[in-house]
Amino acid sequence: MKRVLLTPMEEFRHRVAQWARRLQAQPRQIMVMRMTRKWASCSTRGRVCFAYDLLKVPPRQQDYVIVHELLHLRLPNHGRVFKALLAAHLPDWQKLHDRLGR
Repeated sequence: MKRVLLTPMEEFRHRVAQWARRLQAQPRQIMVMRMTRKWASCSTRGRVCFAYDLLKVPPRQQDYVIVHELLHLRLPNHGRVFKALLAAHLPDWQKLHDRLGR
């Protein structure tokens, strides 16, 4: 069986879809765009935007940003519950966050 090679964008979108299923999050729209100040954003209407530069970082760091933003669809703040959910899915989230910068 031939293995299909995906572009970095296709791989990233696949990761987002996998995490959305796992977290039971339902983003209305997912965009990858040029962003210079942050890695991603999430609107109250369910639109999740990711920085194009995120395609260049290691997959585990991508996971942190993906999970972080998808959790915002459920919790709009960075309180204790948000951080507990983040830690439940990515125990090393703080280290991943620190490596990313921005």
